[in-house]
Amino acid sequence: MSDSQTVSAAVAKLYNTYPFPPEALLDEPPPGYNWRWNWLAAHNFCTGQKPQRQDIRILDAGCGTGVGTEYLVHLNPQASVVGIDLSTGALAVAKERCQRSGANHVEFHHLSLFDVEQLPGEFDLINCVGVLHHTPDPIRGIQALAKKLAPGGLMHIFVYGELGRWEIQLMQKAIALIQGDKKGDYRDGVQVGRQIFASLPENNRIVKYDKQRWSLENHKDEYFADMYVHPQEIDYNIETLFELIDASGLEFIGFSNPSFWNLERLLGKAPELVERAKDFSDRQLYRLIELLDPEVTHYEFFLGRPPLIKADWTDDNALLAAIPELNPCIEGFPSQCFFNYDYQIVNLSVAEFEFMQRCDKHFTVAEILAGVELGLDGVKTLLQQQLILLTPA
Repeated sequence: MSDSQTVSAAVAKLYNTYPFPPEALLDEPPPGYNWRWNWLAAHNFCTGQKPQRQDIRILDAGCGTGVGTEYLVHLNPQASVVGIDLSTGALAVAKERCQRSGANHVEFHHLSLFDVEQLPGEFDLINCVGVLHHTPDPIRGIQALAKKLAPGGLMHIFVYGELGRWEIQLMQKAIALIQGDKKGDYRDGVQVGRQIFASLPENNRIVKYDKQRWSLENHKDEYFADMYVHPQEIDYNIETLFELIDASGLEFIGFSNPSFWNLERLLGKAPELVERAKDFSDRQLYRLIELLDPEVTHYEFFLGRPPLIKADWTDDNALLAAIPELNPCIEGFPSQCFFNYDYQIVNLSVAEFEFMQRCDKHFTVAEILAGVELGLDGVKTLLQQQLILLTPA
């Protein structure tokens, strides 16, 4: 086998041994939502407006046991969903998961990212979470996926960050060193790792980091194996991340956690330093932020294939003529206090609450404002908070 095939076979062996993620199978739809997997919410985040179509094709590239796939199906009832993965064991779990929860408009294929061209047609949304960094050639992988993205389509990517995973890297190397010739025996690797953690002093940096960040999930061997005995992992920083992104040939739309990438969050007490960074390129700014806050364990972001039409709501007349509706990823509404798309608490004024109550897809912004005591600036605030979606006139 080629080096690439050897690595892929080792990765498949890991996930056949420890199907991942090991979330419980339910006989009902999964709870809550992840807005990044909801086409309406994700498209609005990337373009500022509701998409014209909902009968789209979605690819879950590297679907594992189908946790994300199941959400993609239930959150996008008009879409057709395809899941692919290297591991037959993980795919068997994915099929059972979706069957039991009633996620019916989905099909699964035993394929690697590199063989995605075997699938017919293009996809409007491609989801690739926790996969590229485990391939022997991430650039080849992202390029293969990019070829399957339809014009105007979106790609959601999640890859590891090196700064926030430094302690994990140390433990990975320690386990491999102790395993010696038994490296690749994943059950032995988990046993060795467990013994190391049980033996290290409580004030050990690696132990403290694991307890602080990962203890809730790492009590399961599947999570422990994925984190500490994986046969292939590439971790990124901003500079290497954008080498990967540039190689895709797609447009970088933005990180899906934009508040993290706000320099004032870190240097707000030194406005003169923020001013000195005002002429930085976006990439320089991102690099500065991750250097100052090296807790970055992963990067999650959207790419798009042009033409991707983005709304411009600076024209008040266009905004007044638009038809608003509620973001589908909110919880606890109708109430003045509820969770937004990112599960953060929102407190509305009475006027904002009355406006949102009337966002039923039938009235324009102007028609709703005629009956509530809210100005156009208030609507812009709701829009900025991703609480409403707009359809242009």
